[in-house]
Amino acid sequence: MKNSNRKGKVGEREFAAVLRAAGFDARRGRQYSGSPESPDVASHALAWLHVEVKRTEQLRLREAVRQAGRDCGGKPWLVAHRWNGGRWLAIVDMDFLLQLLRGGVNSSIPAVRKRRDYNVFEKQAKKWQLPVATSDPK
Repeated sequence: MKNSNRKGKVGEREFAAVLRAAGFDARRGRQYSGSPESPDVASHALAWLHVEVKRTEQLRLREAVRQAGRDCGGKPWLVAHRWNGGRWLAIVDMDFLLQLLRGGVNSSIPAVRKRRDYNVFEKQAKKWQLPVATSDPK
């Protein structure tokens, strides 16, 4: 087994332990073919979220985000990253972050993806009964 594969497995277990310490039922996911059914870390409580773990010194951010977007199956995605001696970092899509900041995410709500038009987000937010800012953020 390559050192990078071993480091990846260790990273997935470490991040699952971080989630367990926060009260989630997380474990290392099944590893095959990169699909929504095989996230790096799986949790029943977070089944609505696709987690991609990168435990590397030099994160290739674009590559990691593309992989998460490709493998997520339409769910919101999160790239968890840590380098040696560093803290865990979470990278998410801006639309998803805004959804979180506007009042949280219900696990039954799909992510707003690839939306550049604020009016589209506003319509979706009303549909999902999320609080919406009173002015268009430009």
